[in-house]
Amino acid sequence: MARTTETNLPGRREFVVLMAALMASNALAIDAMLPALPAIGESLGVAEDNRRQLVITFYLLGFGAAQLAYGPLADRFGRKPLLIGAVLLYALFGALAGIAGSMNLLLAARFAQGVAAAGTRVLVVAIVRDRFHGPAMAQIMSLVMIVFMIVPVLAPAFGQGVLAIGTWRHIFIGLAVYGLLLALWGGTRMPETLAPEARRPLSARAIGSAVAETLKVRASLGNTLASTLAFGGLFAFINSIQQIVFDVFGRPELIGLVFACIAGPMAASSYANSRLVMRLGPRRLLLAALATFTVFAALHLGVILVQGETIWSFVALQALTMACFGLVGANAGALAMAPMGHSAGTASAVQGLVTTIGGALIGLVIGQLFDGTTVPMVAGFAACGALAVLAALWANPVQPGAPKAE
Repeated sequence: MARTTETNLPGRREFVVLMAALMASNALAIDAMLPALPAIGESLGVAEDNRRQLVITFYLLGFGAAQLAYGPLADRFGRKPLLIGAVLLYALFGALAGIAGSMNLLLAARFAQGVAAAGTRVLVVAIVRDRFHGPAMAQIMSLVMIVFMIVPVLAPAFGQGVLAIGTWRHIFIGLAVYGLLLALWGGTRMPETLAPEARRPLSARAIGSAVAETLKVRASLGNTLASTLAFGGLFAFINSIQQIVFDVFGRPELIGLVFACIAGPMAASSYANSRLVMRLGPRRLLLAALATFTVFAALHLGVILVQGETIWSFVALQALTMACFGLVGANAGALAMAPMGHSAGTASAVQGLVTTIGGALIGLVIGQLFDGTTVPMVAGFAACGALAVLAALWANPVQPGAPKAE
């Protein structure tokens, strides 16, 4: 466990909840939009349904692209000042999106909000890595993910609730208020976790060396690629779910319930992971989760092709697939970060950039293939899962004499 510059760290429970709340800012900024996409398109004159997905994709592209900048800065100047600044900018650009008068301005504000939110992803992982390592880090990240996964369950309902009493613009205002509350909480309760002697110089050589090492170390690269492929499936789901519920099944009033039923098992599996990872190890859990993820996606595709499906068979089979996803993120992240403690900020940034940009582009490609059926999305899940299994096997070979809970 790394030594920190302050001793008044929040307790374990508050630390987990604060980290989860920071991570949840991203899920809230994505998932609360889903019920509002038709209203946004109508208000801003966007007639093509698939083009409305750009409200999600531009945020993800900004979120992914900026992560590389945060990592070296965090390794040089520390975690806290960057984190608070990023959250304040998240609030500012959320407010700007709320007053946007055109689709182009909205997309620009969403991209900028994603750039600001990138700081939360990079810095939360670096802060957790400052304090924990290996299976212990996977356990903490699993606990963080439990709270983080609850947000996708509630966010569409939040969006629907806001639309019932206001407009889509008020959703963005809500994001701005949430960002301000996070800045206040983090600013008053979170100390700096990077010790002065652990800070790295801000030079092209040092940054280049850390980036190259992150992309060269087998465990870092392979587990990042596995995570990227799994997130590609997740982002395809996020891009497609509004059109699936509205257009394929014709039940727009059920989008909050459908999303909750599918996302809820992810929170449950994250909790299970926090209990199992110290005994079974992140490698074993990751490989089992990815294999099962692929099997359920392939089964779902078979059901669609053979007999078709109803909205409830879709929910049941997709929920089983997404439950496996809850075991992927924390374990792949911990395995990828395990050899990178000496440059945690930069490594977290590079891994986050690859995962987010790669996942967003995969999700966009799958989402743009929407053809009025669920086939493209489910087939995309099966393909992503199979490739992720191969990447994880390459990244995590069995080591002779390795302990059981590796």
